[in-house]
Amino acid sequence: MALVFLTGGSGFVGGHLLRELREAGHEVRAMSRRAESDAPLAALGATPVRADLSDEAALTRAMAGCEAVFHAAADTSLWTPKAAAQTATNVLGTQNLLRAAEAARVGAFVHTSSVSAFSHLVTQVLDETVPQRGGESWINYERSKYLGEQAVRGSGLPWIVFNPAHVLGPGDRHSWARLIRLIDQEKLPGIPPGSGDFADVREIARAQVRAWQRRRFGQAYVMGGQRESYVDFVHRVGTALGRRTPRGATPAWALMTVARLADAWSRVTGREPNVTPEAATLTSQVRRVDSAKARRELDYRETPLDGLLADTLAWMRSDGLIGRR
Repeated sequence: MALVFLTGGSGFVGGHLLRELREAGHEVRAMSRRAESDAPLAALGATPVRADLSDEAALTRAMAGCEAVFHAAADTSLWTPKAAAQTATNVLGTQNLLRAAEAARVGAFVHTSSVSAFSHLVTQVLDETVPQRGGESWINYERSKYLGEQAVRGSGLPWIVFNPAHVLGPGDRHSWARLIRLIDQEKLPGIPPGSGDFADVREIARAQVRAWQRRRFGQAYVMGGQRESYVDFVHRVGTALGRRTPRGATPAWALMTVARLADAWSRVTGREPNVTPEAATLTSQVRRVDSAKARRELDYRETPLDGLLADTLAWMRSDGLIGRR
């Protein structure tokens, strides 16, 4: 049994990583930035430790004696006013964590990145051989994920990087769950014209733990799933919930027009709009992912979308996120 340090344990991907690490018999020391996070982390079997990605000294102390770091904490905002805070977390925070891990003599660094590090500028099928262009992107999330990943790859630690596509599954409160809640409330104004691969968060967590146990250091893994248009995805959710949905896709130009108007108004109200120019750009993209390497080397499984969606909706119902009408 190993002692592992985990960031993002109270989040979506990090929570599943925590469960997988504990089920594999490992002891988990989970970063907790505030007291209210302690009890949920402890309930999953972790030992909460007070630290923050901005405090390198506290991170070093928290990692003392740990054999590996699993870094799943991230800021996924797609709104320009939050760009500075996002960079502080995704780039500077990752750099602080790497320096702390080196100081604590941690033996491995397992990093959750994203296919967003490749950027919407890349239109070909994504696999591990495709050059990333996130550093060129005007979208801060893409740029910050790229820069954070580059810091990991350039560190002196044994590292493993994961680039998941659209992550779906039980435990989601802020990602695709936002779209699903709008569908449940019949408030979805339109459907983006893009498409993507939907990856099971549980399989992502299992693959990460396997990669570390199999010592796949210096390797990166792109992880996708069943590929569907957003029109098809929304219609599947609507059918499952018995809710009305728009029939077809909103043209990309119309979606961007709405997003720009909403963004301009948000600067007056100070409230983040439902659709930002960044989100409109990304959801108008046709994104394709090849998970062959992860399937071959990590026994990664692409869960069929119907089953993955059913599990997600069941969890959201049990948590009171949908079905309140």
